[in-house]
Amino acid sequence: MELREVEIFLVLAEELHFGRTAERLYLSQPRVSQTIRAMEERLGGRLFDRTSRRVRLTALGERLRDELGPAHEQFRKAITIATDLARGVSGELRLCVAGYSMAGPAFTQIVRTFQARYPDCRLTVTEEFPGELNRLRTGAYHLMCHRLPVDEPDLTVGPTMNLEECVLLVQSAHPLAERGHATAEDLGDYAVIARGRIPRLMYDTYFPAATPSGRPIRRGPEIVSTSDILHLIARDEVVHPTVPSFLSYYHHPDITHVPLAGFPPMKSALLWLTNLENAAIRAFAATAAEVTAPV
Repeated sequence: MELREVEIFLVLAEELHFGRTAERLYLSQPRVSQTIRAMEERLGGRLFDRTSRRVRLTALGERLRDELGPAHEQFRKAITIATDLARGVSGELRLCVAGYSMAGPAFTQIVRTFQARYPDCRLTVTEEFPGELNRLRTGAYHLMCHRLPVDEPDLTVGPTMNLEECVLLVQSAHPLAERGHATAEDLGDYAVIARGRIPRLMYDTYFPAATPSGRPIRRGPEIVSTSDILHLIARDEVVHPTVPSFLSYYHHPDITHVPLAGFPPMKSALLWLTNLENAAIRAFAATAAEVTAPV
């Protein structure tokens, strides 16, 4: 049995969906189906029961998953360790910052410390909003600074990069700016940015569909960059829940912020694809944890 066949089988055993399996492995769906059929023919039994509505493991499939899963994980770890020993902390490490306020106030110090310690590793930092997690899966980036919560089984949530209380960005002449504070209930009177490509779990946490009393919160235009948010706020088209350090990184003369009661603190962390973890990723995560540790 080839390693690629094992990977296809294990991912399908997890997803129980041929389309999602093909998407995760960057294969065509027919290729996944053909591989599973070939395995079943060689083994002499069915691994999956398939209907038009569901896919589930047979008893044989469950036993094979239980036997192959730990062995495959050990094999992957052994290859990673050997590669790390050979290369050390070198090569290129690509980091995506969905927004610099998510990277936190210590980000520059983290980067400088990492570069001083590991001069053979070329670190590139790119800002791309919103933080599309699939960029990690495609290999476009090795690491991402992203706001939590994130519930993705194939991703590791690393050290916290930033934790701040919520504020509401509003136009400088906005009624809430004159009042000096806002509550979650106030959002029922205004619009917030549309979800667009923002990961749903994070969006629903900070841009809820309704206020605590049940009043709907309107959706404004979609955004493709951080500057879009600034322009929409300045034109009084939306209000925007975020953190105070947002305005340290992105300034607009017609925008201010007020405390926002009734929202949880906003926390962001480093994320990476678990099965692609390497020495450089571990080194950057350890550096971030050290720099941000309480004194």
